[in-house]
Amino acid sequence: MYLEHVNLVVADIDAMLDFYGAAFPHWRVRDEGRGEWYGKPRKWVHFGDDDYYLALNDNGEGSNRDLSGHSVGLAHFAFVTNNLEAVVARLNRAGYAISAPGAEEPYRQNVYFIDPAGFEVEFVEYLSDIPAERNLNRDAQ
Repeated sequence: MYLEHVNLVVADIDAMLDFYGAAFPHWRVRDEGRGEWYGKPRKWVHFGDDDYYLALNDNGEGSNRDLSGHSVGLAHFAFVTNNLEAVVARLNRAGYAISAPGAEEPYRQNVYFIDPAGFEVEFVEYLSDIPAERNLNRDAQ
């Protein structure tokens, strides 16, 4: 079993495509269409590759949760990369800055960005193939 997609309600699909297109240049719009969600029209886009994608829906209203607060909701989601430096460089070139550095850990490096919809996105590169090392959190000891 694996996670295939995450469905996000956003205000601006094009801005999301810019951000995630910079992070994942090999991703493409897999499918798109229009529909209705609880009486409100919506446009949707599936953006990803043959295995994984983000479902983006444009009928969002209001603001995303305050990431510095304690409200219930999504804190962040993470993508694993084999070249964190390249992901950061692509996002920086596209105009996106790191929002927070990751913890200093011996077996991984990570950074956080805020996407155009206000979701916090972590990008992580593991420096070990040993699960016990990859999953080590020194602050949890």
